[in-house]
Amino acid sequence: MDILAKALPELKEFLDEKVIQYNHPRFVVADPVAIPHRYDRKEDIEIAGFLAATIAWGNRKMIVQNGFRLMELMGNSPFDFVMNHTAQHLDRLDGFVHRTFNQIDLCYFIRALKYLYAEQGGLEKVLSVAVEDKSTQPAITRFKNAFFALPHPSRTLKHVSDPASGSAAKRINMFLRWMVRQDNCGVDFGIWKSISPHQLSCPLDLHSGNVARKLGLLSRNQNDAKALAELDANLRWMDPADPVKYDFALFGLGIFEKF
Repeated sequence: MDILAKALPELKEFLDEKVIQYNHPRFVVADPVAIPHRYDRKEDIEIAGFLAATIAWGNRKMIVQNGFRLMELMGNSPFDFVMNHTAQHLDRLDGFVHRTFNQIDLCYFIRALKYLYAEQGGLEKVLSVAVEDKSTQPAITRFKNAFFALPHPSRTLKHVSDPASGSAAKRINMFLRWMVRQDNCGVDFGIWKSISPHQLSCPLDLHSGNVARKLGLLSRNQNDAKALAELDANLRWMDPADPVKYDFALFGLGIFEKF
């Protein structure tokens, strides 16, 4: 930390420039966040964003392609589909697959989302419970428990990460960034007011993790919950109010600049 402290002003200036470079509407087109950007209604944005984040691993082009295909299968009205679907509507989903996420998982996700909106107040309310001052990770654990409150296929459990089990929960943290941050830059939505940006955690993946290590922001080798806590602490040191804005810098450096 002492070595990092000496380098912090220069590092912060560098990363702030990269945030400005990549936190831009042109970033949206080839990113999974493009899927919820199709919608204006809060619930449509939430559900489209949650499903897009769920399949956000692997080839980015394929993620975006499959995300838009999924919205088409749901009649391009995700909230209406979730709340009013019948067994016949679910038949439309037969054959959908993204890597290990298939129609069995998807059908349960639709049922679980309906339960959360009809019985638990919706995604924002469920994910807002148990948020701590500087961490949403306990809330993600509680969310997983609520999401799988219905009878469910055991294979589907792996598609919602749990920080309590040591996961960095990259996809849910990314979804939370989309919903919570609002800086009028045209990428994140900022439609959730019950969580503050200062409580968010960085979506830690292979690219952001590797860049963070090269910059001295992360020493742990695994991209797990402990690594996330270390990275979060250092990002909050640079910007306590909005630490996850640096996700744009770390991801952009890794994906686009091969840093």
